[in-house]
Amino acid sequence: MPTEPQDLLLITLLGRVAARAEGPASQTAHHTAQAERALRELYDLTSSKLYGVALRVVGNRDWAEDVLQEAYLNIWRIAGDYKVALSPPMAWMGVIVRSRALDFLRRRTSQQADAGVELDDYINDTVASDAPDPMDTTQASEQAWALHECLRKLEAKQRDVLSLAYLRDLSHGELAEQLKLPLGTVKTWIRRGIEQLRGCMARFA
Repeated sequence: MPTEPQDLLLITLLGRVAARAEGPASQTAHHTAQAERALRELYDLTSSKLYGVALRVVGNRDWAEDVLQEAYLNIWRIAGDYKVALSPPMAWMGVIVRSRALDFLRRRTSQQADAGVELDDYINDTVASDAPDPMDTTQASEQAWALHECLRKLEAKQRDVLSLAYLRDLSHGELAEQLKLPLGTVKTWIRRGIEQLRGCMARFA
């Protein structure tokens, strides 16, 4: 059982957050208001340290802030799961932050792979060559020209999305935000653009 004054305060605040759904319906609004105040106080007391945890995992300040917000939303939802006998409150919240941070990195890696890996393969195959053979160099130049021509034949919107995905290494979500488009639209344009590139490049092969 934690005995440090800071731990006892955090335990109390977590209890208040968890209590928002308890009691008769007539008291729900009152409990929710108390829980929101408790969460704000919990954030003020712990966010600096937990931000450091997130930053160590994701390595980017903006990403760490996003992770932290997700973590506190998670704490809001599952505060009732905290067990004093199992761990100190900061350790429990630190696990949540690390879990959110790892999930964030997995999502980002998956989105980037979806957006750019096939285009990346095209470019590597057409402009890169490990061998110094002049014939290889000539063939690479021809393939690079073919890729340029195929890109030029795409609709402007598809060409722009693919270029941003590859050249600026943006995820689907980041592309949607930058282009002010629905996420589903961005994914569709990327998929169709890559399919058209495949067909076009096959004709040059």
